[in-house]
Amino acid sequence: MRDDAAMDRAVALGASVRTTTSPNPWVGCVLEATDGRIFEGATAPPGGPHAEAAALAAAGEAARGATVWVTLEPCSHHGRTAPCADALVAAGVARVVVGIEDPDTHVSGQGIARLRAAGIAVEVGVQADTVTEQLAPYLKHRRTGRPWVVLKLAASVDGRTAAPDGSSQWITGVEARADAHRLRAESDAVLVGAGTVRADDPTLTVRHVDGPDPVRVVLGKAPEDAKVRPCIEMTGDLGAILDELGAQGIVQVLVEGGATVAGELHRAGLVDRYVLYVAPVLFGGADARPLFAGAGAPTIADVWRGRILSVTPLGDDLRIELAA
Repeated sequence: MRDDAAMDRAVALGASVRTTTSPNPWVGCVLEATDGRIFEGATAPPGGPHAEAAALAAAGEAARGATVWVTLEPCSHHGRTAPCADALVAAGVARVVVGIEDPDTHVSGQGIARLRAAGIAVEVGVQADTVTEQLAPYLKHRRTGRPWVVLKLAASVDGRTAAPDGSSQWITGVEARADAHRLRAESDAVLVGAGTVRADDPTLTVRHVDGPDPVRVVLGKAPEDAKVRPCIEMTGDLGAILDELGAQGIVQVLVEGGATVAGELHRAGLVDRYVLYVAPVLFGGADARPLFAGAGAPTIADVWRGRILSVTPLGDDLRIELAA
């Protein structure tokens, strides 16, 4: 196989286990035997085999002399499983192509060095941009200790999230809501303010897609009978809260509101990715509720300017993804 095509397949394998591996990275691996047979693997839930180990187990003796493509550098330390670098050496593979180096301090180049020391040809950087985007939450968590913060917003075309009386269900259609539930399933935690809990009494569980429910985090105090319970209640500096969540193994946190929390996170520069669902709806007045509460940029020179990463139609709505 060509390196780019094989790494594309490894990326797809990683995507297939996106909701099951955290706090471990969602990694894919492709192995081509000397006779051309292809074997594949993806990271299992914590405690299970990593992608390389799964591919090696599928290949058996056919792994000797093989070429292996893996999205993330093979681990080199004993954790819940044995080192993948050692497994590749023991299997006798001839060449390993790595998407990106693992910034985890337990690995960080040591896996690549282990392979090269054993005489295995190693290439690093194939489809690096694609892999970096796919593993962005994991990479940030390992580099900073903080989770990747995704701010989800649903709004009308005129930038409003709710009517003056607070009613907002439903601005968007079923396709957009299902996509938002996919984001929940990919996130280790979902975070809302206590005001949103009191106003909407959300459950914040995954219902419209298959996937695990995230840990529910409330900024402030949730009512004792709130549907969001059981939840973690937190107060204080937002940066310190993110540090604490990261220390608990939260790799990605999805922020679902409300406008006060969204505004505070945005102004503090703590959002890594904005996902905005825009519906063909017009409130038609200044009294409907905005995306963000609080003071905005005082002048055009001070507005936040990001990059539009994608615009995706979802039924009658649009999903717009933004990054700094």
